[in-house]
Amino acid sequence: MKIKNLIVLGSLFAATSVLAADPAAEAPPKAALCAACHGPDGNPPPGPIPILAGQTARYLYLELRDFKEDRRADPVMSVIAKDLSKSEMQELAAYYSARTPRSLDFKADAAKVALGRAKTDETLCPMCHLGGFSGQNEIPRVAGQMPAYVRKQLLDFKAHRRTNDAGNMTSVAGTLSDEDIENLVHYIATLN
Repeated sequence: MKIKNLIVLGSLFAATSVLAADPAAEAPPKAALCAACHGPDGNPPPGPIPILAGQTARYLYLELRDFKEDRRADPVMSVIAKDLSKSEMQELAAYYSARTPRSLDFKADAAKVALGRAKTDETLCPMCHLGGFSGQNEIPRVAGQMPAYVRKQLLDFKAHRRTNDAGNMTSVAGTLSDEDIENLVHYIATLN
């Protein structure tokens, strides 16, 4: 089992390095499925759809795998992921991780931003998401993520509707009030 996992990781990193080395790389064939909601470059219009551009390749791959294997549920993503092969998921992850996220058109409330920043310090969010919330490996980049998406995910973790995180986010989100979540949404939206 360990050798198989090493082979999968090696394949993912190989695919990631090839596409990530060339930000102008042509989109993989299955990216057309993603573009309908996430935009052709991984930057969707404002709303509840997450930005894929600039996300960590490892995180994108693992989320696609979780949708495929019913560890995460979404009426659209679960259906799409069912038909993706491992190599297609790796290609999509590598492609979108090499795209550049656009700045949000979101008017953050300065007081909520300050409270959100203080809450991230209190709950030690940068320990996993890193400073600037740029993400690492299987921990997502949340800097500049769509506010509606961040809000929904935090509420889903808090309510245990989303549990594909080994319990880390469900534990943290369980300590957050609705006001804390709104403050975090405003703070995260201001990060690049």
